Amino acid sequence: MGIEAVILIFEAMFVYFLVLWTHSQRQRFGPIHFYALLGGLTALSWATQTGVSVQLAGISFVIGSTVFYTSLFLGIVVVYAFDGPRAAWMAISTIVGITLLFQAFFALLHLQMYLIDSPRITKVPLPNLRVLSASVVTMIVDSIFLAVAWEYLGKTKLKLTLWVRVFLTLLGVMWLDAALFATGAFAGTTPYLNILKGTIISRLIVTIFAFPFLYTYLYWQSKKEGITIENRPILAILKQVAEIEQELSDARIEIKRRKAAEEERDKVIKELQQAISEVKTLRGFIPICAYCHKIRDDKGYWKRIESYLHEHSEAELSHGICPECLEKVRAEAGLTEKA
Repeated sequence: MGIEAVILIFEAMFVYFLVLWTHSQRQRFGPIHFYALLGGLTALSWATQTGVSVQLAGISFVIGSTVFYTSLFLGIVVVYAFDGPRAAWMAISTIVGITLLFQAFFALLHLQMYLIDSPRITKVPLPNLRVLSASVVTMIVDSIFLAVAWEYLGKTKLKLTLWVRVFLTLLGVMWLDAALFATGAFAGTTPYLNILKGTIISRLIVTIFAFPFLYTYLYWQSKKEGITIENRPILAILKQVAEIEQELSDARIEIKRRKAAEEERDKVIKELQQAISEVKTLRGFIPICAYCHKIRDDKGYWKRIESYLHEHSEAELSHGICPECLEKVRAEAGLTEKA
């Protein structure tokens, strides 16, 4: 065994331990560090797909897919087993998001070199849309299969021990990943069968190596107080997606309703403010002459009562004559009827 193989083994042991240890600290520090680690490992898995590989027993082990990419599956297994479908989808979204972001960075880097007329960067691969699509689709399908297989193998009637359940789930998702990715990325090309065969063999070896880490962690965590491996329905992860979509739909409807209510409220407030600005009111004591009934305004001027009301209110005045005054006017004019 060469020094490259020894380094590869210790590198894998370190990364697997780091993933599981970070997840074990979620109750103390929260899950943010775990998801950040998954994002970093996703970036490293693509950064090391540039030809960095180790030959062992005639099999090529690419650093990115052998160490970093497979460690992501360990992370998804433990987060689904202990934290449920919602947390698992957060992990999957982190991995897919970082994958797309990293490939976009590669593309922008090549575009920059092209625009400034610099030599092509040979160490940074130009993104391949087929490979990228195959990777993203494979990761999503793998994650759904992982959850379904984990729940199915955990059914009581199968009576499988934990280590059998862990090994079969891990091996199944590793082989499915190898088959889907190789087919999606290389089907129809000359090296397709060799790539598929080599990847399946290498994933079997990686599963045998990674299995003790995953089983030991699951067994250790399940024995801790307050932490259990819950048995969920087989399609729980898909049901969770539907529930999340329904929640998002309800949230959009609620936001739209509240926005309409706020607009209506603002309209009413505006109308009230407009009405208030147009209303003139009379307040306090109003000095009025006891003889001529003129009113003294704030500036000390005496005004006829109709003028004062017109300036200080929205009232419209009209003139008439009351019965008593009518009698007086008739008397002064000599028009009083004789009895």
